[in-house]
Amino acid sequence: MAATRSSQARAARRNTRRPSGNAVYVHGNTVRKLAPVEEPVRRPERQPEHRNRQRADYTVRRNQEKALQLDLPYLMMLVIASCVTLFICVSYLHLQSQMSARVDNIKALEQQLETLKGENDALETRINTSVDLDHIYRVATEELGMVYAGRDQVLLYNKTESEYVRQNEDIPQY
Repeated sequence: MAATRSSQARAARRNTRRPSGNAVYVHGNTVRKLAPVEEPVRRPERQPEHRNRQRADYTVRRNQEKALQLDLPYLMMLVIASCVTLFICVSYLHLQSQMSARVDNIKALEQQLETLKGENDALETRINTSVDLDHIYRVATEELGMVYAGRDQVLLYNKTESEYVRQNEDIPQY
């Protein structure tokens, strides 16, 4: 099996021709994948380990010192942002308390309205039951001398122009 692979590799090399430059020509009915050309990696010069450590330690210390220092503009922005956040939170809580107070007030007013409607209905019922229609009829007929109108005294007419009747309008004669 190893012999077969090496003979296939030799055949592939024979079918490949490399003219000037990087172009590759492949003879045959299959194109084979080319291996990528690797460029040599340039490595920086190595410095002694103790210099790298000293430089890294110095850089770390300098970054830590910078991180611990708060410069004035950053501190002012932090204070302003904190004050704005506190103001917004207090305003929100104040609005929430106002809303809940108004909702409670609305509930109390609705309950008062229902109580007044109930009292109004009770008074209306009492007024309607206190009126005695028989007593009114007796007083009107006996004391005031009123009588029912006869058929010849009642006139009916239709007004087709509109549904609205004016009180001062003349009554038509029949």
